[in-house]
Amino acid sequence: MLPVTLNRQRPGRVSFIVLMVLVGLNLRPALSSLAPLVPRIEREGELSVLMLSSLTTLPVLCLGLFAPLAPWLANRLGIERSLALAMIILTAGLAMRGLAVAPALFLGTLLAGAAIGISGTLLPALVKRELAGSADLMTGVYTMALCLGGAMGAGLSIPLANALGSWSASLMAWASLALVALMAWWCIMPQPAPNQPTRVSSGHTLALLRQPLAWQIMLFMGSQSSLAYIVFGWLPTLLVKRGYSENEAGWLMSLSVLTQLVSAIGAPFFARIHSDQRPALMLVLAMVGAGLLLLLVGPESVRWPGIILLGLGQGGSFSLALTLIVLRSGDASIAGKLSGLVQGGGYALASIGPLVVGLMLDANVNITHITGLLMSVLCFAAIMACLAGRQQRMEANPQGQLVTINLRR
Repeated sequence: MLPVTLNRQRPGRVSFIVLMVLVGLNLRPALSSLAPLVPRIEREGELSVLMLSSLTTLPVLCLGLFAPLAPWLANRLGIERSLALAMIILTAGLAMRGLAVAPALFLGTLLAGAAIGISGTLLPALVKRELAGSADLMTGVYTMALCLGGAMGAGLSIPLANALGSWSASLMAWASLALVALMAWWCIMPQPAPNQPTRVSSGHTLALLRQPLAWQIMLFMGSQSSLAYIVFGWLPTLLVKRGYSENEAGWLMSLSVLTQLVSAIGAPFFARIHSDQRPALMLVLAMVGAGLLLLLVGPESVRWPGIILLGLGQGGSFSLALTLIVLRSGDASIAGKLSGLVQGGGYALASIGPLVVGLMLDANVNITHITGLLMSVLCFAAIMACLAGRQQRMEANPQGQLVTINLRR
């Protein structure tokens, strides 16, 4: 039972940033640590390709299903205790994944995905409250922590499995990192000031559904995230099918995720130079396309440029998707509601991609056809980017109605 009140002093700026980074590091290993182990799990006959497809889809689906529940939970427990609860659930879910039986593996993955969906929705709001004067920069730091956590999950899974003797122990090991973050958060979590609101307003939620711009941002988020989670879930398997070793495939994906650190922090600054973000969006999507083509159908000699281009493109596209939420919102209230819609609907849509690729692999579809599917998703993302990147913004008019205004001068 979580306590109703906690008599702690508010942490300093540095302490809060450390907490934010610790939590952020834990929001991607659950998604990226499984993919390098998939060929080994399949080879050992523990799970079929179809079950593995469902397993790679489940956490992404949970991001979409549970993200909209975060404001409801925050209204009842407060943002701080809601995040603590999410970290408890994440730790339990990661530990359960190491039991090496299908029911525990699926239940643990569901719990981890739910915890990540809630944490990922609440933490940016907490960052804006605690560090309002530098929220943009701190969001970049938070995004970099996400990317670093994803790279750690991808790169260390095979070495951990080799060192600990099994793939299940490798999966369970990530619970220790979550436990460290939980203990740190529980000891020095921030507390709201007495004059700060503790409830999340509900205005504009339904009105957003009537705004085409909101749908365009959500569909862009969903399509670019679908490509990202296909990479998280299946890139090592696809590379192994091309003849790479498990170790090299894992480290290639790790390098791709690590490269995202650069573009995740740089792309928003480039995008804010002008109110039209279409050039920046087209650039990062072009890098994603080039990287996938070089890796999946290009010669082996171009794998390193391919993996770097893929990482730069996907880090930039994810960062820009989050930036669009802020730039297309007239105030913080609209931004909060748009964030819930975009992340909830976008991640639910993104979950389809890993499942479809898994089914194609189960049916022995060749890599060329899978690459064609990825290029189709990329083209759809580019169309949505062209629409969402226009010089528009959603604002409340004097009558309190939500409208989309054109910013073009």
